[in-house]
Amino acid sequence: MQNVETFNTDTRFKSRYLNELEKMLEKVLPHAMLKAKPNLESKIRTLKRDWAIVCDMLSEKNNSGFGWDEHRQLAVVEDAVWNSYINVRDS
Repeated sequence: MQNVETFNTDTRFKSRYLNELEKMLEKVLPHAMLKAKPNLESKIRTLKRDWAIVCDMLSEKNNSGFGWDEHRQLAVVEDAVWNSYINVRDS
């Protein structure tokens, strides 16, 4: 979507970007039958939610023991901190 001029992502996606994305996917996955609503919209909503969780874990103010391993490119945390985080999020 970044390269489609009418849907420039520099300042957020413009309206109707899901329909354009649906057309693009249809070209490369003709039999997948993915639709903008509900399929793509749902996946994008899930990605945004998951990204917000990761950002919260790694943010300066709320990191509470979470860190980033630059070599392995992943979040790291002690088991006790992780279990506490899961209990708070699930309640």
